[in-house]
Amino acid sequence: MALVGKKFPNIAVDAIDEMGDYLSINIFEKATSEKKKVLLFWYPKDFTFVCPTELHAFQAALSEFEKRNTVVLGASCDTNEVHFAWLNTPKDNGGIEGVTYPILADTNRNLANILGILDIESSEYNEETETVVVTGSNVTYRATYLVDEDGKIFHESVNDMPLGRNVAEYLRLIDAYTHVQEKGEVCPANWEEGKEAMTADRKGVASYLSAN
Repeated sequence: MALVGKKFPNIAVDAIDEMGDYLSINIFEKATSEKKKVLLFWYPKDFTFVCPTELHAFQAALSEFEKRNTVVLGASCDTNEVHFAWLNTPKDNGGIEGVTYPILADTNRNLANILGILDIESSEYNEETETVVVTGSNVTYRATYLVDEDGKIFHESVNDMPLGRNVAEYLRLIDAYTHVQEKGEVCPANWEEGKEAMTADRKGVASYLSAN
């Protein structure tokens, strides 16, 4: 079920920062209280292969997100302790040393379940053992959420696990959404900051198409 246009779930999740400090982060409250946009990206597991490339890519673009009044947060279902071990593993050994933004540790999978981003093939109740048997990895896909200053989700996307993200696209989406907020115009296909936008009416569309 699409979550775009809805408020981000109002739930706190454990997290850790680069210094090893334990945190409790509520995305909705962070966006609304600090009046910032939030980019939350989920990855499957620490100490894997595509994942560190993404965490470093978001780190490399961190100053660009900050210029856009946007907080970056990573997230997986690993524990804070595993996150911290990975944060202390050198880059040339597959680690994420140098990453400075907090990483959520959704170990109970409460938020991931609400968002519906877990890789679960089936979930059945076993009457004999009185347990729930889950098949599938039960870790998250590469899901990404952009949340505005009112706690509303204005973008969501989910990649299969082998597919890394294009960080520049999220900067473009934030630029486009900010333009809509500030100018009241809409942004056509392939729009980038500095390019012409258009009014949301027939005249605006016709004018834009004839010029492009």
